[in-house]
Amino acid sequence: MTNYSKLPAILVLEDGTVFHGKAAGKIGTTTGEICFNTGTTGYQEIFTDPSYYGQIMVTTNAHIGNYGIDEDDTESKKIQIAGLVCKNYNINYSRKMADESIQTYFETENLVGISDIDTRSLVRHIRDKGAMNAIISSENLDPDSLKVELAKVPSMAGLELSSRVSTQEPYFYGEEDAPTRIAVLDLGIKKNILRNFDARQVYAKVFPAKTSFAEMEAWGAEGYFISNGPGDPSAMDYAIGTVKEILDADKPMFGICLGHQILALANDIRTEKMFNGHRGINHPVKNIIANRCEITSQNHGFGVLREDIENSDAVEVTHVNLNDNSIEGIRVKGKRAFSVQYHPESSPGPHDSRYLFDDFVSMVKN
Repeated sequence: MTNYSKLPAILVLEDGTVFHGKAAGKIGTTTGEICFNTGTTGYQEIFTDPSYYGQIMVTTNAHIGNYGIDEDDTESKKIQIAGLVCKNYNINYSRKMADESIQTYFETENLVGISDIDTRSLVRHIRDKGAMNAIISSENLDPDSLKVELAKVPSMAGLELSSRVSTQEPYFYGEEDAPTRIAVLDLGIKKNILRNFDARQVYAKVFPAKTSFAEMEAWGAEGYFISNGPGDPSAMDYAIGTVKEILDADKPMFGICLGHQILALANDIRTEKMFNGHRGINHPVKNIIANRCEITSQNHGFGVLREDIENSDAVEVTHVNLNDNSIEGIRVKGKRAFSVQYHPESSPGPHDSRYLFDDFVSMVKN
């Protein structure tokens, strides 16, 4: 295992800002859009969430790695983030259930990171300046040459990434004799979403991102789920077209995060790149239909345009964010289709929103 504590590393932002720290994980260089997550727990779920594909993650919690790595806590088959930035990088861990240290995990998964920097200062900078690309290196400590490499990295706006993280072949999840069958369009799904369906006696067939509605319908699905995932939703014409076909067939449909944005686009509601995005496990959301509030887990850098929804006769707002009044949920008028921007499977995070899975299963059964 690399003796990372003696090796320097450097972080360079797109606007030229430089941070010096220590190497964490594999020795090397990595690039991506830098973002931050304010959650106090759940770092392994964050690392393996496909929605973070192509992004360098800054964790605001002071300690990362302190409870080790447990295979059961992964949300996909591998690490999805492009790199890690943290304050205290802990190789020693205290949890008996853990399988290995974070350093062993990162070296096996080829993840490059940097630790021992002032993450408070970094997050304040990103918060004020907005989303931007960044580069981490523990093999090249020359800021000028790293800036040249960073200039070659494309912006997240306009990138289609779901096809890179989606399953390549259909697979099943749950009990085959379960009373309810749903088709899952995998745009970058988290494992705990499927676990929530299984817990509600749902048998799911998970299809690749570019699967047609006809192929899913041929399996005999009673309802359709559109998953979370990475990238710019406006660059996903194939998924938007599929959702339009599901709507035309008047099938029950539920979307989460990217699935929410795709449902909006299928109803001619535009999306936009957010200044910072929402990433954490304590975001307050109001269900305006039920007139109650819930604390939610969120991870998204794009959102739907409020002005388009207010001028639309096709959809109505069901949930709003109490921090910035952004749209957190919609339903399609006259159709059995709804979506939320946040993550009701809440892994990590509070379980306030898991009723949405019950609502969808009831919709399918009825």
